[in-house]
Amino acid sequence: MKIWGFLFCIIFLSCSGLSAQTSVGIKAGYTSSSASYRVTLGSFPRSVTGISAPSYSLVIEQFFEKNAGAQIEFQFLTTGYAATDTINMGNETQFDYLKIPILSNFYLGNSGRFHIKLGPHLGYLLEARDVNRVVEGELVIPTYGQAADQPRKIMYGLTAGVGLSKLFGKHTLQGEVRYSYEFGRPESQERIFDINFTQLEFSLAYLFRVLQ
Repeated sequence: MKIWGFLFCIIFLSCSGLSAQTSVGIKAGYTSSSASYRVTLGSFPRSVTGISAPSYSLVIEQFFEKNAGAQIEFQFLTTGYAATDTINMGNETQFDYLKIPILSNFYLGNSGRFHIKLGPHLGYLLEARDVNRVVEGELVIPTYGQAADQPRKIMYGLTAGVGLSKLFGKHTLQGEVRYSYEFGRPESQERIFDINFTQLEFSLAYLFRVLQ
């Protein structure tokens, strides 16, 4: 966590000589996660139903000259899966994360902007909980909501988004669609070979310019 914060500070300080505007705001959205897993090396990936849940963020955005910028977010996010196939019907686990995307922003337009955002994210697991735990054993996706499940706490991956921004003086409204891929895995006991998570997010943000 400290390394990512340090890198973000370097990015901002290196651009301090540019004409810049700093905005702070909040973002609310709806996130749909999906998951797939392989129980052993060489086995076919199996898909399970993901979790859809609201998400909330604190946003700090820096807009530089030449239609470029950067931002950092502190996001509360819920992901997970519901295994509803015939083999492991009923297993469902949800993960609550504090997720921190650090994004480079590119804009096209003036008061009405089209934007592209891309960068890494890092997160920390706040809670893992079992909604349902019906089937246990080999060849099924494990659950993570009990102490003995020992899920890994760190998430990390890449995030990309596109959207539209509208400026009203010091105020900005942003609508965005965002996709994230996770490289981190919750499994720490080698109960299965691999598990993958992705998130698709639809959000609306309000920003207020605090520095120029």
